[in-house]
Amino acid sequence: MASAQNIVDELKKQGITHAVGVPDNGSARIYEILRAASGIEVITVTREGEAFAIASGLYVGGKKPVIIIQNTGLLESGDAIRGTVVNMQIPVVVFIGYRGYHNRDANGHWIDSVATFLEPTLKAWDLPYEMLETDDDMPCISRAFEKAAATSLPAAVLLVGHAI
Repeated sequence: MASAQNIVDELKKQGITHAVGVPDNGSARIYEILRAASGIEVITVTREGEAFAIASGLYVGGKKPVIIIQNTGLLESGDAIRGTVVNMQIPVVVFIGYRGYHNRDANGHWIDSVATFLEPTLKAWDLPYEMLETDDDMPCISRAFEKAAATSLPAAVLLVGHAI
């Protein structure tokens, strides 16, 4: 598993001003550390789609937000993604908890259907992503920020498992 502290340290290196989203089991530790961090404001929303609109507003206002949600919330957010971060060309990085990734049956098929939809949905929406499962994968965070900046579009980091 990836260290929540190392993830937050990487976010600080990127100059993040705000973390916007809905905490879940996988991101709870990240949010806990972010709330204690100076210089980063945490904004929790009631629905994940709101996170994209709020992050867009923050960006337009000169801030550098990151979005932290779960894959179920990403699927709920399709129109908000299209109507804000894509249409407005907001270079935001989205951390997406990959709920269900490790839950497979004896044949290797996902038990939780949301796991089957995440990557195909990201590909259909043309949103680049990389997986973050262990601390060895931390360089994907800076690559996501580089990709978002180069394209003026969102890029995703998939959080596989719980950040500890």
